[in-house]
Amino acid sequence: MKTNKRGNLIVISGPSGAGKDSIVERLLKINRDTCLSISATTRSPRGQEKDGVDYYFLSREEFEKRIKENEFLEYAEYNGNYYGTPKSGITDKLNSGKDVLLVIEIQGALKVKELIKEAIFIFILPPSMAELRRRLVDRKTEDKEKIINRFKTAYREINEVTKYNYVVINDDLEDAVAKTNSILLSEKCRVDRIEEVYLANEEEELHELLIDKEFDNSDLKI
Repeated sequence: MKTNKRGNLIVISGPSGAGKDSIVERLLKINRDTCLSISATTRSPRGQEKDGVDYYFLSREEFEKRIKENEFLEYAEYNGNYYGTPKSGITDKLNSGKDVLLVIEIQGALKVKELIKEAIFIFILPPSMAELRRRLVDRKTEDKEKIINRFKTAYREINEVTKYNYVVINDDLEDAVAKTNSILLSEKCRVDRIEEVYLANEEEELHELLIDKEFDNSDLKI
């Protein structure tokens, strides 16, 4: 029987320091049919981040040019920098059967929710605000003022959690990865995702059986 090979669009958000990127990195290693939609941003690369691998790093001028050319599925300004999801490639990946992960800010996620109702929305939370503060400080990639701004933004973002389908608390990375992966697997089994294609395939298979020359009344004997 044929199966529905269209993938799911999964949107993952959470405050800076919640561990979104670490969770997604593990998910990509254990799910061969899952891929990451690489976001574009105007912020500077951190550490070992590479252009075209972690983000598309663009100048503000180039980003705004692409906005005018309608190249983004969504975009938002966050802590003084633009972040956006390029449209190119997402539909093709979904149609090929791959699940596509979008790791995006809450503003952008809510825009995607308006456009794509069937997308799956997962919010990653830190175990506490104290732990979040520790993680932001331990990064040692930003000055005190930027850390304070991120912390204030995180507090506002956490109040948006009810707009998501699922929440995962990242107090242990392996456990958080397992829970997030369980969400991805269970979503593939939802009736509303398979019912239409399954019934269509069953009707096609029944028709083929009825016209099968080897099918006769003897098959119906008990």
